[in-house]
This record gives sequence, structure tokens and C-alpha cells, in this order.
Amino acid sequence: AVVSTQSGITAGEDMGMFWLISIPKEETQQQWIRMQEHTKPLSTVAKFNLPNLKVGTLDALMSLSDDLTKLDQYTELVMVKLYNYMANTLEQNDLPKLPEYTKANNKDLKSYCSTFVWDVAKFPTKLSIKEIHDIIAKNLTKIEKDFKTKSNTYNNLKSNLLQHEKKETGSLVTRNLGPLVKEEDFVVASEYLVTVCVVVPRLSYSEWEGSYWKLADFVVPGTSKLLLEEGDQGLYSVTMFRKTLEAFKNNARERKFVVRDFQYSKQKIEQSKTEVSNLQKAKVKAYVPLIRWLKGNFSEAFVNWIHVKALRLFTESVLRYGLPATFMTAVLEPNKKSDKKLREKLYALYSNLDKSAVEGPEVGDIPGVYMSGDYYPYVYFDINTNFVESAREF
Repeated sequence: AVVSTQSGITAGEDMGMFWLISIPKEETQQQWIRMQEHTKPLSTVAKFNLPNLKVGTLDALMSLSDDLTKLDQYTELVMVKLYNYMANTLEQNDLPKLPEYTKANNKDLKSYCSTFVWDVAKFPTKLSIKEIHDIIAKNLTKIEKDFKTKSNTYNNLKSNLLQHEKKETGSLVTRNLGPLVKEEDFVVASEYLVTVCVVVPRLSYSEWEGSYWKLADFVVPGTSKLLLEEGDQGLYSVTMFRKTLEAFKNNARERKFVVRDFQYSKQKIEQSKTEVSNLQKAKVKAYVPLIRWLKGNFSEAFVNWIHVKALRLFTESVLRYGLPATFMTAVLEPNKKSDKKLREKLYALYSNLDKSAVEGPEVGDIPGVYMSGDYYPYVYFDINTNFVESAREF
């Protein structure tokens, strides 16, 4: 199901929050069994398999840690832009398909996170972490650049079409009169005479009909005709000599009669219809390829994002626990309203890893360790796939 929100963004049922954690690895399987037993009532848990990455020096890792933090934020920002734009661009009948259009490698986001496998083809493990970082940064920069181009093109189409459509609605004072009037109501192709349209309030009909020819010299008496009525207004036509038009407009304005800047032209009316038709066709033609591109590049961005998370988890684990890089990594999805209890369980399990870590409150900066928000005795990152909330944050 898809749930609409006041912001216009929609969320699928598969959205949620995941926790990535890392602890030093023990020799036996008991460590994994213990984690499962303690967290099972409060969350689903799966192994988050990390490859053996090239570490380099610890100094380089500390510098790279900051770069990965920025890349994480940038990747998420681009991804949220794609999601938000797709949610607001999908036609109403396509909106229920949003969860189908926001998958990662044809998997729903939950499944992708809980069954994560490093993509060696895209991010070869023979490369250094810095080189993998650069590949992802290049990918996201291209996606964002292409997104700006494609979204601007489509937005311009929509904007131009909307402007034309607005002219077909509204009051008689603002709307396009072309489709509302007939050629026989106008003097056309005359060098000296012109027929104009005037919007008159219903309550002022008598005043108009008794005085319109007096509003300027050279107004032709007996040429006023009520063409149509809408709401509390009526549209009259009246014929006059061209040379008196400006004086007529000024005097009509003083009586609260609105002279429309409209002269009948069959060619312009047909031209306007053609423009609208062409814009509608162009919008329809652009829609499917745009949604296809958004779908494919949302998947690409999400895959890149989770690999950034994996890089951060690996890097911070090395900085926290040292070399060799042997640690157990897991992905947990807390059950609803179970966050606090799950934190307590994890703290009880792993508080021995770092006595300086306290449950909940923030602590001061620790050299070589990623710090953002609360600090825990285990390495921790979150993956927020609730893009409605993410969009609000950005």
C-alpha cells in the first residue's frame, strides 16, 4: 500500500529503519547465536557481510572517515531528491506503483539491506577504500547532474502547459476568451473598426446598456451584445472606431467595466489550441522515459548508498578495534517502539567492549572514532529508508 502525506510525498509499507553494528569477532559461533537470542524478541537480525577491504594506513583511514561521512550525507541527499521527485511526478493512477519503482536491484529495500552482498563487479575489492569512495562520488555526481537536466526539462513542460491550462479557467477577467466566443460576433479585418469584449458585473448590466456608447466618441450605438454569463459577471461585445479605443478603456475602468485585451483572430485561436496539444503530447512522451530513468537511478543511488554505509562500518571498525580487520557485522531492524529496549539489550551484551561508553547520552570526541549523536560500545550506523522523514530533514 502507499500512504499519502501532507507534503505530497508517499511512503510504501517496506520503509523502515535499520541498524548496522560491528563488534570484535570471537572464534566460536556462540557470539552470533548470543546476538540472535538477545535481539530476536525486539528485532529481526541478519549478518551484514563485508568483504576483506584494503586497509592502508590508520592515518589515511582517519582522514577517509571524514570523507565517507560527507559522501554518506551527499548520497542520501541525492537519493531523497530522486524519491521525492518521483513521488510528486507520478500520475495519480501510477502512485500505487511507487514501492515497485523504488527498489534496489529489483529487491524491496528491506530485503536488499537484510541480504546485503558486496557488489564486486561495481566496486572491486582489489581497489583501495579511497578509490571505491571516488567511484561512488563520481556515480552520484553524474546522477545528480543528469537529474537536474531531466527534471528541469520536464518541469518546464509542465509549467508551460499549466500556464495554458490556467488561461482556460478562472473568471471572465483572466481566462482565454478564444474558445468562448464566435467569429460572427466580431468585426474582423477592418482598418477602422474594432470589436472589443468587456466584462460587466451582473448588477451593472442596466448601467452598461444605458451608457456604453457614451464612454467615448465614435462608439457605435446598438452594437453591444451579451455574449455569455458566468457567475456574477457577463461578457459583452461592443464595436467602435480604433482611434477611440484607449479613451474607451480609461472611461470604462472608472465605471468598473473591464475591457479585455482581446481581438478575435481565428489564426491565433487555432495556434493556441495547437500549442496546448503539442505540450500535452510532449509531456506524455517525456513521462514514461523520465519515470524509467528515476526508477533505475534511484536503485543505483540506493545501492551506492548502502556500499558507503558498508565502507563506513568497515573503516570505523578498524579504527575502533584495530588490526587485523576481524569483526562481526550485523544488520538489525528494530520492531516498532522497541528501540529503547533493544539498546538496553545491546548495551548489556557489549558494554565490556568500551567502559567509556554510556547508554544514551553523548560523550566527548574520541580520536579516530566516528561521532555523530550518541556513542555506543559497538560501532553503529543507521540506515533510514523512510524517505518521507528523510525529505523533511533535508
